Amino acid sequence: MTHDTSLALQDATALHLRRRARNARIGAGLRYLLLSVVGLVMLYPLIWLVGASFKTNSEIFANPGFLPGKPTLDGYINGWQTSTPYTFGRFFWNSFLIILPKVIGTAISCTLVAYAFARFDFPFKRLLFSTVIATLLLPNVVTRIPQYLLFRDLGWLDSFLPLWVPSAMAGDAFFVFMLVQFLRAIPRDMEEAARVDGANSLQVLVFIVVPMLGPALISVCLFQFMWTMNDFLGPLIYISSVDKYPVSLALKLSIDTTESFEWNRILAMSVLTILPALVVFFAAQKYFIEGISAGGVKG
Repeated sequence: MTHDTSLALQDATALHLRRRARNARIGAGLRYLLLSVVGLVMLYPLIWLVGASFKTNSEIFANPGFLPGKPTLDGYINGWQTSTPYTFGRFFWNSFLIILPKVIGTAISCTLVAYAFARFDFPFKRLLFSTVIATLLLPNVVTRIPQYLLFRDLGWLDSFLPLWVPSAMAGDAFFVFMLVQFLRAIPRDMEEAARVDGANSLQVLVFIVVPMLGPALISVCLFQFMWTMNDFLGPLIYISSVDKYPVSLALKLSIDTTESFEWNRILAMSVLTILPALVVFFAAQKYFIEGISAGGVKG
């Protein structure tokens, strides 16, 4: 009787475990199915954009699907030439001339400011840091007019300086706050050891702190790259010459005041415009997530 009871308990336990494993597989399958459907819904506009860029202008409105009936490169060929004396390559180069100094200036200036707030004690430190953080709550539209008047008096209009200089002076408080949070999570042992060996504060920052700030700095550069690439209002306010337009303004040139403009050209150039940001994001995705999680959770 005891042996039969033991076998029955083992069978019941095995059946229960099989049911749990089956329910777990069903649950995981349903979760993956739901995530796949939500991901497809979120990505469909991007998928449609890529497919529509290979359609003719008439097929874009006749065929709601993303697969073109007769694929063509006319949108890319004609869109690259633009309606100006310059090709779209010129506008990509202008975007590069704006993005590179902004990214470098942001990385250097925000690192210096964040290091000072995180590691040094000086008069009015709390007040200054609170002021920096308070600017995060200040809408950009409030500072547009004072900044424009300042840059106009300096003679910087129709140049890239109004787009470069604020970033080179740690004008992005979000990045300062992010790096401060990351620095607070880094132990000071190696820095103190370097100072004992005779290193000054700048040497400690460059040779000790910056290598440990790698993930956070990559996140800062990636954020700045994507924000600058998508910035429309800043170049629109300060740049008036067509030969200095970035791609964000160049796309607007493809839309005429009439209703006869070709949508396939606009969509094709839109695909090329978002392509660098996508490539950079996926290339640095690992470090980006690590920098965000470290700065947000550990801090």
